[in-house]
Amino acid sequence: MLKQIDYQGKLEEIAEKFQGRKTEVSKEVNKTVQQIVEDIQKSGDTALFNYAKKFDGYDVNTSNLLVTRMERETGLEQIEEDYFKILRRTKSQIEEFHKHQLGNSWNIFKENGVIMGQIARPLERVALYVPGGTAAYPSTVIMNAVPALLAGVKEIIMITPVKADGKVNPNILAAAEVCGIETIYKVGGAQGVAAVAYGTKSIPKVDKIVGPGNIFVATAKKICYGVVDIDMIAGPSEVLVIADKTANPKYIAADLMAQAEHDKLASAILVTTSEKLVQQVDEELNRQVQNLERREIIESSIRNYGGAIVVKNIDEAFDVSNQLAPEHLEVLTSEPLVQLPKIKNAGSIFIGEYTPEPLGDYMSGSNHVLPTGGTAKFYSGLGVYNFIKYSTYSYYPKEVLADFKEDVETFAKSEGLTAHANSISVRFEGEEKER
Repeated sequence: MLKQIDYQGKLEEIAEKFQGRKTEVSKEVNKTVQQIVEDIQKSGDTALFNYAKKFDGYDVNTSNLLVTRMERETGLEQIEEDYFKILRRTKSQIEEFHKHQLGNSWNIFKENGVIMGQIARPLERVALYVPGGTAAYPSTVIMNAVPALLAGVKEIIMITPVKADGKVNPNILAAAEVCGIETIYKVGGAQGVAAVAYGTKSIPKVDKIVGPGNIFVATAKKICYGVVDIDMIAGPSEVLVIADKTANPKYIAADLMAQAEHDKLASAILVTTSEKLVQQVDEELNRQVQNLERREIIESSIRNYGGAIVVKNIDEAFDVSNQLAPEHLEVLTSEPLVQLPKIKNAGSIFIGEYTPEPLGDYMSGSNHVLPTGGTAKFYSGLGVYNFIKYSTYSYYPKEVLADFKEDVETFAKSEGLTAHANSISVRFEGEEKER
């Protein structure tokens, strides 16, 4: 199952395939989503309700759009207390990690009277998109909600599509309950994204949209970006495992398959110094996959977008990883902590054989909303900082401005912006030039 990839001289080719798995947004998808967004912008609730009926089969209207308290309680009755405990523990783990990301306001008081600084303020209102139907991910609710709560976002609303019965998945309701999210709208898809981006009579406009979705949701987020902020446009999931001869092939195989089961476009790659390990991992893959429910998806993913790269030494392994900039990076070597400084580009890093990537998907504490397709070279995973905006400020006394007067005027005139220069000089009209 696990093919060996010729690394020598083919890194660019490997990177291109690794980073180019996003299905190209066809003209048809883009055209369809653009029309939906325009219709929502123009007709608001009318268009929103029509599209919900068309795509989800739910006859939504102003009276049943919002999940009621009774609906929540009915759904929560189906959840065992043990599952609530797991959700609360997950929330606690995420909070413990993310509280260290809080941004700070600061100021500088200079001896000449100048005051400068920065004010950190949370966003006012954020929308959390949660996939509905069979794809129910309560972990994603917590991963997106907790950083926003820690940042101090005043209002978090949730949008999620429902089937014809109009019921929200009980596990999603449970995660929302644990996070204190009270407002849940039963709409999703591109129409739901457009509704929270522009606002309708029934749904308020938000400042930012976070959360995963299908190609229509991703395209809608991309189109609405600028009118509203978004977290990122994520592609298929991926994991890269760096391993030396000391690594356990059983663990590697299990971790590769854990990522591969997400999607046929998911990528699971092993980079190692040991050809023997590649053979052992392949044997384990073929053995372990037999009893896994998503076997077909796993095999397709590994066959088309997975593989093993054999390198000369461990430093070369990290060079490969830094070039690919994976969403998830596991380091299974004899001294994984010592090698942490070698990692330049990765969404989230999992160190040692008892820190598998699935731990990070749920409750290690780090966030599982991460950059994909090589974008970890310039993007970070979701964090508290994504829900905070910063305003800078400055105060200059007249005598200090006078000291900068000629420099600023000269600078402005060199750029052809004479009104800028005038804004400075007008404040000193009639005064004798200081020398």
